[in-house]
Amino acid sequence: MAYNILYLMALLFLFPFEYLKRPKELRRRWLSERSGFLSLPIHPFTHPPIHCIWIHAVSVGEAIAAVPLIKKIKERHPAAEIVVSTVTDTGQKVAKERLGDAARIIYVPFDLPFAIKNALRRIKPSLFIIMETELWPNAIRILGRSGVPVLLMNGRISGRSFGGYKKLRFFIKDVMKNVSIFCMQNELYAERIKELGAEPDKIKAIGNFKFDTRPSSTVPEWTRIFRRQKTEDRRQAREKEFVIIAGSTHRTEEELIIDAYIKLRADFPQINLIIAPRHPERFREVEELIGKKGIKYLKRSDVTGHGSRVTGVVILLDVIGELSSVYGACDVAIMGGSFIEHGGQNPLEPAYWGKAIVCGPHMENFPFIDDFYRGGGALKVDSDTLYESLKSLLTSPEKISSMGKIAKGLYGKNSGATDRAMEIIGKYL
Repeated sequence: MAYNILYLMALLFLFPFEYLKRPKELRRRWLSERSGFLSLPIHPFTHPPIHCIWIHAVSVGEAIAAVPLIKKIKERHPAAEIVVSTVTDTGQKVAKERLGDAARIIYVPFDLPFAIKNALRRIKPSLFIIMETELWPNAIRILGRSGVPVLLMNGRISGRSFGGYKKLRFFIKDVMKNVSIFCMQNELYAERIKELGAEPDKIKAIGNFKFDTRPSSTVPEWTRIFRRQKTEDRRQAREKEFVIIAGSTHRTEEELIIDAYIKLRADFPQINLIIAPRHPERFREVEELIGKKGIKYLKRSDVTGHGSRVTGVVILLDVIGELSSVYGACDVAIMGGSFIEHGGQNPLEPAYWGKAIVCGPHMENFPFIDDFYRGGGALKVDSDTLYESLKSLLTSPEKISSMGKIAKGLYGKNSGATDRAMEIIGKYL
């Protein structure tokens, strides 16, 4: 009861902002689905499918991680209906782009009894799968008590979240009794969920789904504007047209990276930089920052076709869902969210393409990055050493190539988590 009151108070406070920030044509669907009144029937057939699986992926990262699992489910259970719920608009967009007709995409209902029950009556799921660690008490309790197995997949608990959950352990423990199994990314997260009150025999460490993700497409055609004559000759390195990507950056990081880029241009005049802000609402803000620095730039949204060849330019990646494929066009990838206390963004996307990875000091969201550091597939720097570290890399193309090969090898070595998850899911279907 106390949770419902607190949740409702927070909802009433945030509702005007959340409602009005969406385009007018989207508001009615957002409100309807978040209230559990789904605008379209989930079961359009005369007879419902054999199974309906509801997967909750809060935002972009969780939606991307769910893609290989959903594809595996459809391979093994073609008649199964998949419903994917998200909280964010960007999560919706990415899920639709990557899954197409393989799943029905909805906004997750508010975590209030009436909304969850409304959705449950329409979806009638055989399974409810939570991606990573979205512990919504009412959803878990109502679905669990209705006889729907609740599975937590690709579970993770960051150090910051762990500290917060520990303060609510008495409450969280009761919620977790309704979860059938916790499939965690690694032993550390498994130990943390156990300490929060999950029953030990319900916990399994099966690996990280993100090692099984693949870009949604090949390297985009527009990146041909960077095509250049490659050389491994160190004497010619100063003239090589390097491409650096700063992926999923946050506020203050763009200025740090742009300043390092401006210094690098003195040594490598033809170097290009792609900046991809994490949040779409900051595209304009970052564009203004680039403009104030007085450097030549283009917006990805303005680049059509192959375009003219460019050198010494900044590209603002002001589109959604393309970053994972654009990594294939770079030489070095800088991970956003790692130069502030955010915990970093996903280094596996550039690792898939075999790219050298540069991280700031804060990569707590991805504990496996230590394996990359030890193996030589990634480099850990800080704000003060970013420029010198990048300069050192760019004067040694063989080092860039070696780091990329190591990163790709580690990526391949750790794959297979979705297959292990399917073995578990199969027991509930």
